[in-house]
Amino acid sequence: MKNILSILLVIAVMGVGAMAQAQQPTKVPRIGFLTAGSPSTIPARIEAFRQGLRELGYVEDKNIVIEWRFGEGKLDRLPALVAELVRLKVDIILSAGAAITRPAKDATRTIPIVMAQDTDPVGNGFVVSLARPGGNITGLSSYSAELNGKRVELLKEIVPRLSRLGVVGESTYPGNPQSLKETELAAGALKVQLQYLDVLDPKDIETAFREASKGRADGVLMLQSAVLNSQRKQTTDLALKSRLPAIYYAPEFLDAGGLMSYAASITDLYRRAATYVDKILKGAKPADLPVEQPTKFEFIINLKSAKQIGLTVPPNVLARADKVIR
Repeated sequence: MKNILSILLVIAVMGVGAMAQAQQPTKVPRIGFLTAGSPSTIPARIEAFRQGLRELGYVEDKNIVIEWRFGEGKLDRLPALVAELVRLKVDIILSAGAAITRPAKDATRTIPIVMAQDTDPVGNGFVVSLARPGGNITGLSSYSAELNGKRVELLKEIVPRLSRLGVVGESTYPGNPQSLKETELAAGALKVQLQYLDVLDPKDIETAFREASKGRADGVLMLQSAVLNSQRKQTTDLALKSRLPAIYYAPEFLDAGGLMSYAASITDLYRRAATYVDKILKGAKPADLPVEQPTKFEFIINLKSAKQIGLTVPPNVLARADKVIR
C-alpha cells in the first residue's frame, strides 16, 4: 500500500511539473528596426518588411515584436538608438542602410544584424565576403554604387547637351567614395565634367543647388544621403526651381516631385530581409548566410516634373521605364 501511495505521489508531482512547463509562455522574438529616417519618409519600405514577415507566418505583437527606432535624419542620434536596442536585448537588429550598420557593428558583436540594404558591404568592412560574411552581419546589397554609372548614362540620354554634372552627396556616408568613383568612370567615358557638392546638413542643400547653378551644371545626380533622404521635398523642389534635370537613387524622391530614379527595388529588398530574420530565428548564423544581391531594378520617370522644367523625354527612353508618372 505504501509503495502504491509513493508511486501515485511521484505521478502527481510529475503531472504538476508538466502542467507548469506547458503553461510557460513561449518567448516572443524581438526585432529592432533602425533607420536614419522617419516613419513618414519610408512607409513603403516598412510595409514591405511587414509583408515579408506575414508571408513567413509572423504576426506583429503576437508571435513577433518589432522595436521601431527612427533617427529622423539626424545621424548623431543613431549610436544612442542602437545602444537602446542592445539594452533591450533584441534578438536581431534590422539595419535600414549603411549609416545604421556602422554604429550597430560598433555596438555589438553578438546580436545578429540584418542589412535591409547596403551599397558596398565588403568595402564598408561589414562582411568579409558576400559568400561568407564571417561575423554577426548579413543581409542584402543594394548594389547602388555600381548603378551610378547607369544613372549618368540615363541622364545623358535625356539631356544630350549634358557636359557638366553636379554630384550632390554626403561625403561621410558609407559607400559614397565608391559611388563617386563609379560616377567618375562613367562621366569620363561620356566626356562629362563633375562638380561635387557636399551636403552634411539640411541647410547645405540650398547651397549645393546654388553652387550647381553657378557652375553651369546641365543636370544633377544624387548620391546616398541620410540628409537628402530626410529632406526629399526640399531637395526635389530646389531641383525643379533651378530647372536642373536630376536623377535620384530612390523612388521615394519621385513621390516628392523628383524627375527620375534608377535603383534596385528597395521594397523588394526589405521584403526579402524578412527571410534573413526568419532563418536566424530558426538557428542559422549570420556568418553562414551569404549576402544577396538585388534581383529587381526600377527605372521611373515623372513626366509632370519633366514638363515643369521644359524637358522632353525621348520616346526610346520612355519606353524603357518600368513606371511613368503622368
